[in-house]
Formats: sequence, structure tokens, C-alpha cells
Amino acid sequence: MMAGRTLAAAFITLALLAAAAPAGTVDVPQPGPRASCPVCGMFVAKYPEWIATVVFDDGHVHHFDGAKDLFKFLFALDRYAPDHGPGDIDVIAVTDYYDVEAIDARQAWFVIGSDVYGPMGHELVPLKTAEDAAGFSADHEGRATLRFGDITPAVVRQVDEGRFDGLELPLTP
Repeated sequence: MMAGRTLAAAFITLALLAAAAPAGTVDVPQPGPRASCPVCGMFVAKYPEWIATVVFDDGHVHHFDGAKDLFKFLFALDRYAPDHGPGDIDVIAVTDYYDVEAIDARQAWFVIGSDVYGPMGHELVPLKTAEDAAGFSADHEGRATLRFGDITPAVVRQVDEGRFDGLELPLTP
């Protein structure tokens, strides 16, 4: 009985540590000069500080001009990539705001409602660590900090429309 409690405590500790761990860098192909976002059609290579990328397990790659369009794509995968399902995704990467390098989107921190705009206006600004997100938010009037799993189609709509009053979101410390 004691071993079961110890094992459960170890799993909880590991989960908490993983949740606070910084987003690791990932190796993804760079977009070519004519690569366009499947959501808005914008040429993404013009905006290297905002590039987001999805790599499927068959090697197929899509690049985006920001995290906002990445999430639109993920929420409508059947529309944008009908030959692929969520289980076919190998890597989801976003560009860290400070280091301008590809990081694992599933581990990133996203600040919304800031005074920093991406190529398509209001944006989910990706950051590598909770500390970076807190500092960015303080410096740029961020309204909320979210993790990957906190972002919903409703959140993306709010960001797209620039509506940040009355946010009822799970704020991540």
C-alpha cells in the first residue's frame, strides 16, 4: 500500500515538473520563399519571428504566419489537411518571441491581449518559459497566459477579434 502511494506521488511530482518545464527547441524544416500559410495564404518566410510549423509523421509540412493561424488549422484539420488526422502529427512548433527559434508548441506559454502584433494583427505570442511569459506580459500589457491545451476555438476567435475584456480563461501562473 505504501509503495502505491509513493509511486502515485512520484507520478504527480513528475507531472508538475513537466508542466512547468520550458518548451524545448525542435528541429523543423524552414519554409521556402514561396511557402504560404494554408489558413490565410500569406507568405510565411517574410515573418521569421512568427513562423509556426506542423510536421506530419509522413513528412508532410505546413508553415503558418503565426500561432493564431496554426491553431485555426489544428481546429479545422479536416478542412485544411483532409488526408491527415490529429494522430498523424509528429511535431507542432512555434517561434519563441525572445530567442526566435522553433520550440515545441505543446510546451510553450502563450500570452494574449498584449500590445505586440503579428503579421495578422492580434496574436498568441509564444514563449519558452513561464518566467519569459510573465516578463513579456508585464512589459507588453498581456491579458492572459495560456498553455497549449487551454487554447480553444473561442480563444482564437477572441484574439482574432481583439476582444480581451471579460476574459474567462484558465490563467496559468
